Amino acid sequence: MKLISFNTQHCHNWPEGKINYDKVADVIRDFDIICLNEMRGEGKTAEHPDQIVEIAKRTGIENHYFAVACVPQGLYPYGDAIFSKIPIISAETIAIPDPIEKTGDRWYETRCILHAELENGLRVIITHMGLNPDEQELAVQTVLPLLRKEKCILMGDFNVGPDNTVLSPIREIMYDTAELFDEEKLSYPSYDPEIKIDYIFASPDIKVKSADIPKMVVSDHFPHFAEIEL
Repeated sequence: MKLISFNTQHCHNWPEGKINYDKVADVIRDFDIICLNEMRGEGKTAEHPDQIVEIAKRTGIENHYFAVACVPQGLYPYGDAIFSKIPIISAETIAIPDPIEKTGDRWYETRCILHAELENGLRVIITHMGLNPDEQELAVQTVLPLLRKEKCILMGDFNVGPDNTVLSPIREIMYDTAELFDEEKLSYPSYDPEIKIDYIFASPDIKVKSADIPKMVVSDHFPHFAEIEL
């Protein structure tokens, strides 16, 4: 199975400076399991169509689920999506608690976890962690009970670099597919990459055949690819 984790920046094509669903569809359509961060659902005006529907039309992938993390200014649902060529048996949205006392100095945003079970028994967990350490700690605490040592995938935009210790509890359970990279590969920002913040983790029983972060400038992130075998 081929996997992709891609922060689409709400399908904003960076070189063009505008929304381009075709560009996003071109990146993802050949993959079996697709994680998309920063997607928008149907909003209150024509300016905010359902991006999940738009991508489904262009890829022909009918199995999908949208996890709403928040509704910015009440205008449109915003969150993460899974598209899968393997039937989705169940899917749910799990809220990541907001810090009670905010201790960071960066933008705070309510986040969530998308938890899906596929027909082949694979558990897929998708998240987009916050920018502040207190948000990131809460995200890891929320995701840890969902992880399994068999048939489990965790992916998304984590907003932390590989050396950040907040990832240590995840690394104790899951294998980072970036271990297969033959050199350092950065994922953000796509126009001048400085850091790797996008990940695909796999449970130890899964054979990871390949992984890559190709330099594809579509959104402000490069996509992260992996090929696995159960």
